[in-house]
Amino acid sequence: MAAQLTFDDVTLGYDRHPAVHHLTGVVHTGALLAVVGPNGAGKSTLFRGIVGLLKPLAGRIIMSGLDARDIAYLPQVADIDRSFPISVIDFVSTGLWRATGIFGGVGAAARKTIALAIATVGLTGFENRGIGTLSGGQMQRLLFARVLLQDARVIVLDEPFNAMDAKTSADLLALIAQWHAEGRTVLAALHDLEMVRAHFPQSLLLAREPVAWGATSEALTSENLLAARRMCEAFDDTAAACVPTHRPSRAA
Repeated sequence: MAAQLTFDDVTLGYDRHPAVHHLTGVVHTGALLAVVGPNGAGKSTLFRGIVGLLKPLAGRIIMSGLDARDIAYLPQVADIDRSFPISVIDFVSTGLWRATGIFGGVGAAARKTIALAIATVGLTGFENRGIGTLSGGQMQRLLFARVLLQDARVIVLDEPFNAMDAKTSADLLALIAQWHAEGRTVLAALHDLEMVRAHFPQSLLLAREPVAWGATSEALTSENLLAARRMCEAFDDTAAACVPTHRPSRAA
């Protein structure tokens, strides 16, 4: 299969301190990939690099035939300001901004598309509720509805099942399976290893640097998981800043 994303010796971090080291590998078009690792392993940092919120300190992320509108990003709920006075329907409609522009009008066809996305994630009847009134599971459904509207070729999900009940998890896993069946490329940062083994055929085990990448059954062995935990525990947060060895870039 063709490469969708290529990591060429990528190092990502903050203030020149690396959080993800020397990642090399390929995500193929249509892949369903779980990114797994202990807390502090660099999963969110990697995803911020993929969606362009963070530039590599070194190496390249090569986007094969993609531009910004081809990638949909679901951040962690903790990254959303739920005190912002916006309704469910207005929040979901932001998923159309790339197509309409921030000041673009929402016509009858768009309103139907928004209503369908809200219904698909089970939030019909919540349209005029403020997002601050939603439960954790409802908020995750809301984020999935916005991703639906983006209709992207690559979907990046950062901890999409945190603090979620079994029914919501099952509904949203079905949506991910649908995206995969449509040939979209899906990457999800996850903690639940049983969920990963049951639903994600490929896994990247990350511990600030890659530990294993491939078929889930081969990547998530007990030996690899133990190595990942030890690597994160041993990481020195006071290490010297990274000096890029060659010009960093995020290539299209």
